[in-house]
Formats: sequence, C-alpha cells, structure tokens
Amino acid sequence: MQRYFIELDNWKENSILITGDDVHHIARVMRMTEGDELVCVHPSMGAAVCEIKEIRGDQVRCEIVEWEHEDREMPVKVTIVQSLGKGDKMEQVVQKGTELGANQFISFQAKRSVVKWDEKKASKKLQRLEKIAKEASEQSERSHIPQVQHASSLQEILETAQDYTLCLIAYEDEARQNSCQTLARELRQVRDGDEILIIFGPEGGFADEEVEELKNHNFSPVRLGPRILRMETAPLYFLSSLSYQLEEMPE
Repeated sequence: MQRYFIELDNWKENSILITGDDVHHIARVMRMTEGDELVCVHPSMGAAVCEIKEIRGDQVRCEIVEWEHEDREMPVKVTIVQSLGKGDKMEQVVQKGTELGANQFISFQAKRSVVKWDEKKASKKLQRLEKIAKEASEQSERSHIPQVQHASSLQEILETAQDYTLCLIAYEDEARQNSCQTLARELRQVRDGDEILIIFGPEGGFADEEVEELKNHNFSPVRLGPRILRMETAPLYFLSSLSYQLEEMPE
C-alpha cells in the first residue's frame, strides 16, 4: 500500500490533509480516487491506514481507518558520516542507507575529498538528499525519515562524538591487516537503544592526521571485511551487517 509522510499540522483528530508534491503523486501518478486506501505516517505516532475522502485541486483529504502496529526501525540509531565523493555517490548512500535503516546522514569535506561544497551548493544538495531520504523511507515502509545534514569540518563532527554510545572509523588500512579490530567484535557489544556514529572516508581514503584525530576522540577503527570497498559500498556493508546482528541473527 502506498505510503506518505504527513507533517504534524496536517493531522486533525481522525482527518488528514495531504498537500504538496504528494497530491500530484496520488492523483496523477498512482491514479487514486475517492474510496482508495493509502498509509499516512504521523511524525511521532506511526502509520495509519487511511481512506481517501476527497481529491480537490492541490489537496487530498483522508480519514483514518485503523492504526498499524509495525516495527520496521532499527533497534539502535545509526548516524552515517560520509566524506564527499564524486558524482551521485552521496545520493546512493542516502537512498540505500535509508532502505537499510540508517537514522541520520552527515556529509563532510575530508582532506582528500575531490568534491567541494560551498554554502549555496550544500543547501541545494541537502534539499535533493532530503527528498531522496523521504522517497526511500516511503518505498521501504519505514516510520521515520532520516535526517540529512552537512558538517563544515571534521571538528564539527568530533564535537558531537560524546553524544554517541559507540564511535567507529571505517578504515581501509584495517582491511589490509590480519590482526585488527573486526566489525563483528565491535557489534557484539551493541545493545538495543545504543546510538552509533560511523565515519567513512572519500575515494582516496582518510589522511593519516584525520585518523589520529579521530582516534584521539575515542573513535575505534574497524575493518569491513578483508576486501577494499568503494566509498558508496562501505556504509551499506556496515548497515547490512548491523541489521543481521541485531534483527536477524537467532538468539
């Protein structure tokens, strides 16, 4: 069933008003009419099956049929910090990472990042990434849209590290070593409710001084398997491994 995230102001008791781009999607793309059902997601109360009562101009009015009891969110909150990369790599990370359960994405300019965002470009990119996160959340039937932010520097990220239960660096040099801190070992200590921050480098990897600075702020380097992964693949490996560990592995 088609799913839409509806802002708080558009919920009035048993009635919901859908506005904006979703109206075009409902009326023109999905060709829905009065009497059809869809799912509306409340910012804090979860998802409800709703019936379309009226489609008029730039708005769709629905009424709640029943609330759904679903649990599709990760039992931990994961923030993916991704160094800027070429092309649409950040878009891939946000789209697929949302499908895999990430709670938040933060882009930042690493020393070896080829791509550079000024304030104007960052604002435009964030709008695009927020839209991708919303659409991916709807497609994967989540009840939460990940936040997307941009950090102006590594220092800005380090200042928030103390807010997390576990801070990790996906460090390619760890994959080249046989005796290293494996991801599995780190994930065994994760518990429901934890908040995890993991940072990924650009195509050229982290500069040595960046790694040392991260370690000095209690970031633990981990390897994501024995192979060297592309920057857009690494976050997906991590989220898939975490999902298996917490959501699929038999107790």
